[in-house]
Amino acid sequence: MGELGKDIKKLGFGLMRLPQKAGAIDLEQTKEMVDMFLEAGFTYFDTAWAYEGSEDAIRQALVERYPRERFQLATKNAAWIQCKTKEDAYAQFDTSLRQTGAGYFDFYLLHNLGEERTRYFDDFDMWNWVQEKKKKGLIKHVGFSFHSTPEELDAILTAHPEMEFVQLQINYADWDNPAIQSRRCYEVARKHGKPVVIMEPVKGGMLATPPESVINVLKEAEPDSSPASWAIRFAANLDGVITVLSGMSNIEQMKDNLSYMKSFAGLTQKQKETMDMARRELGKIPLIPCTTCNYCAKVCPNNIGISGSFTAMNCYTLYGDMAAAKQQESFLVGGHGFKPANECIKCGKCEEACPQHIKIRERLSEISETMLERV
Repeated sequence: MGELGKDIKKLGFGLMRLPQKAGAIDLEQTKEMVDMFLEAGFTYFDTAWAYEGSEDAIRQALVERYPRERFQLATKNAAWIQCKTKEDAYAQFDTSLRQTGAGYFDFYLLHNLGEERTRYFDDFDMWNWVQEKKKKGLIKHVGFSFHSTPEELDAILTAHPEMEFVQLQINYADWDNPAIQSRRCYEVARKHGKPVVIMEPVKGGMLATPPESVINVLKEAEPDSSPASWAIRFAANLDGVITVLSGMSNIEQMKDNLSYMKSFAGLTQKQKETMDMARRELGKIPLIPCTTCNYCAKVCPNNIGISGSFTAMNCYTLYGDMAAAKQQESFLVGGHGFKPANECIKCGKCEEACPQHIKIRERLSEISETMLERV
């Protein structure tokens, strides 16, 4: 990785899920967590313009309480949110500077590239704009976060070799998941020589409470280790990783993460074998075998969000978390302009196009009954 990230420990404090009190960020608990994190020798904090209240909170909990050289601060620009002009997008940077009070950003990311979102950064010429900010000393390192296919990641990195790092969703559940393709995205980043910041190592908290069969494997190997610790260590063990972001929401989570990451030196061979067993247990759970090729979407006359519905249903099958599954369905279906499963007209064109031979109409009916009609 060269100089980039050489002095940064492998645990980063993700600031998207800060502790709450009476419907607002609990600033006092956040301060205590910041103190614990720095005292343990960790220095990387990750916020974003789009994380409501987060930049203000970290100004008060961190920036105003510690010398600037004690920490690295990352934030992000989401040009695809409510931006009609390039000036709207550029203004996010000024807002972030003001809200954090940081003076400059150690890591600045173009946020959540992929699919239709990428064109905003192209149309607003943000690739050149962000380099100008770097020349002025307002940014030290420039990169982007990404949620899409390895093919699209390869195209972006080929077009923009000046990007210094990539932030990717990587965890052991998504490593070989055909819908997320964590492994392949990671391999693309490394092919281009880009170091990686890892997000969602615990999959939004779901790998803190994985299926019972997985918990049994992990507990048999290390009875006193939390399931979350396995997920974070799996990610931190990968080569070329700057840091692994954990969106800690309370002091207990902070203590747990610090307990095993403070002296983390990589996974042993036995621990790697345990992770392989855990992935195999996940693989035994019957899921809809959708690879998100979206051939079905190309022929659907009613614009149903088929693959997004399947991804959400698989999430519920694996983790039993209806709220998380509905959130995925909302983003992947409605958020991408598709109609929900219960509006399927049962024409069958999708099944003719599906290379996995999925009984799509039956599956969409199950999703309608399980997810969409449940309060």
